[in-house]
Amino acid sequence: MTSHKQPWAISRRGFISGASAASALAVLTACSSPSGDGGPTAPTGTQPAGWPTEDQWAAFREQVGDRLVTVESPLAPCKADATSDACSVVLENLQNPFWNEDSPGVLQTNGWLDAWEIQVSPYAVAAESAGDIAAAVNFARDNGVRLAVKGTGHDYLGRSNAADSLLIWTHKMREVTFLPEFRAAGSSADTPPVTAMSVAAGARWLEVYQEATANEVYVQGGGCTSVGAGGGFPLGGGFGSFSKRFGTGAGGVLEIEVVTADGQVRVINENQDSDLFWAMRGGGGSTFGIVSRITYLTHPIPQTVGVLSGTITAADDDAFRDLLGRFVRFFPDTINNPSWGEQIAVTPDNSLDFSMVWLDLSTEQARAVWDPFLSALQTDGIATVDLDFQAHPFRDLWNAEYWERTNPEMITLDSRADQPGGQFWWTSNQAEVSQFLNTYLSRFIPLKLFVDTPDNLVATLFDASRLTKLGLHINKGLAGVPEEVVARERNTSFNPACLDAAAQVIFGSAQAATYPGVIGHEPDLEAGRKAAAPPIKAIGIIRDATPGAGTYAAEADYFEPNWQQEFWGPNYERLLTIKRKVDPDNLFRVHHGVGSE
Repeated sequence: MTSHKQPWAISRRGFISGASAASALAVLTACSSPSGDGGPTAPTGTQPAGWPTEDQWAAFREQVGDRLVTVESPLAPCKADATSDACSVVLENLQNPFWNEDSPGVLQTNGWLDAWEIQVSPYAVAAESAGDIAAAVNFARDNGVRLAVKGTGHDYLGRSNAADSLLIWTHKMREVTFLPEFRAAGSSADTPPVTAMSVAAGARWLEVYQEATANEVYVQGGGCTSVGAGGGFPLGGGFGSFSKRFGTGAGGVLEIEVVTADGQVRVINENQDSDLFWAMRGGGGSTFGIVSRITYLTHPIPQTVGVLSGTITAADDDAFRDLLGRFVRFFPDTINNPSWGEQIAVTPDNSLDFSMVWLDLSTEQARAVWDPFLSALQTDGIATVDLDFQAHPFRDLWNAEYWERTNPEMITLDSRADQPGGQFWWTSNQAEVSQFLNTYLSRFIPLKLFVDTPDNLVATLFDASRLTKLGLHINKGLAGVPEEVVARERNTSFNPACLDAAAQVIFGSAQAATYPGVIGHEPDLEAGRKAAAPPIKAIGIIRDATPGAGTYAAEADYFEPNWQQEFWGPNYERLLTIKRKVDPDNLFRVHHGVGSE
């Protein structure tokens, strides 16, 4: 399964890697394929008791042909000799997120301290159709083999890998199709059609956005260009930079083609298998079935995307409390609305670092929103202000040529000769590639705290920021979204607490380009535990101030207490009932997924 992230310089992982916005434009940033010839050889190592025999694997190979492949870790040369030239080449390649996705044995995140480290499946099915997925599901179920699913491998909690498993790898399923008149299966003849995008399981958001833009529409998705659009992103909910206007990925799903535990390929929507459809829009990936295709609602394309970046710095602790108080009171009526998104960092050095975006406002209009707040700060001597406002054509947001022309440092091109032109990732996301997490923590912040008890919220933010930098991601709270978005979201299984949240707080710690088992490049566990301690203490302060607020399962603590309620709130019992109905033997299971008790 996958998760999502933003392109802006202080991205959600910016708070765990220390990234910061260097300029206004810097804010606009949130292995070779296995060979199938001859079929796979038997994996080395020791498999568990009951592992299928070679004859059973051979029979399975007759079904799926050369799409059954042996998986090898690209890090094998490094584990053999970390000083070799072959290892140097691998380590360089592992800094390219698209190269990583070309191998079934690589994930975006390499592990989490004292939680998990990447495990390579002995075999993978390089699926090219729903039929391939169904064949893999049937083989795993009938032979007692653990399943893992990887589209792009973007997931913090390690849910895209498992030891001694058969991996279903959907990378080759990349078709993206614009549908100008879509009606869900089972609809009546008089159902009005809508514009939609059909996205195969392995497609990335960059590909979806580029196709949508070519057809003058927008699809609500994630910010990172290499995150998968056809898998885990909407299944777990799915926030993007513009969720304050368009909602979650789950809310935009119109139809899903999914393979369930019985090996059946189902097309589910509001008309057919509606309970399963509800569960899969927000109930978590790799839990109810394996997606082969998703159809998304599209929206009229915005005209302008703007960037607000920079810093407001208070002179001392007292001035910072004053600054926080003014911001908390400014927020609800001014920027908690569909025009604004992204984040503000609250830092230990008494500053607010801005990496925000806006939609369909001119630069002058955006400045006018903030002028009363900023002018008062300077007039009263509370803080120094160093902010920049810039606007860009929305149609060029995922256009590599535009960024090469206007700010080439914004993007990193995938320069491999065999890749599509215009394939890039935001340079500000580089530290996230091949990271090892020390900790990662999040919590919804209800809007009522801004409105009813602002002084208490100020104290909470101030106290937590003495320990670590924290990010207020205002696009990851749905308070303030349009009514039509609320209606869509209420029909999903995503944690309804999000509808009352003004923002999500995120903080943590990570080690970049770190590989367990590779001498000289291993994570420093002692340093990691030391770095994790302040965020872990800070989340306690936030939790105490937000009882029942919950959090987003895709961006949560691996060790989240009471995770059933924190992730899904009142929806959990219904989700569990559906899980037991469609997957009674718990074939699909992931850490802290529905039914994983």
